[in-house]
Amino acid sequence: MHFPDDRLYHSDHLWAQEQPDGSWLIGITDYAQDQLGSVIFVDLPQTGANFEQGQSCASIESVKVTSDAIMPIGGTIAEINADLADTPELLNSDPYGQGWLIRVTAGSHAAGRCLSSEEYFSLIKQ
Repeated sequence: MHFPDDRLYHSDHLWAQEQPDGSWLIGITDYAQDQLGSVIFVDLPQTGANFEQGQSCASIESVKVTSDAIMPIGGTIAEINADLADTPELLNSDPYGQGWLIRVTAGSHAAGRCLSSEEYFSLIKQ
């Protein structure tokens, strides 16, 4: 498992990566996809929806369980990853690339509640 250091992590196993245009991509961590098992369906929010940090923004169904995706930062949904409708397994095969969930314009990301890659790795090792 790996956790790129170019993004912030949330203890609920999602990441947020700031983009050059000021938006943030959000997805699940490698650890999360491993724990979920094979993802078979992703229910994403509508664009324009607003979420606070810590709120559920999506539902991820795997062969093992259905799990909520918890917002690592607050913001408004600017884009969803439409590719996940036909290929939800991208969450398993490429969680830090093509398997992103949503793009948000952030209201406040509350970085104090987010973790670095090292802090997140320490959290999941416990």
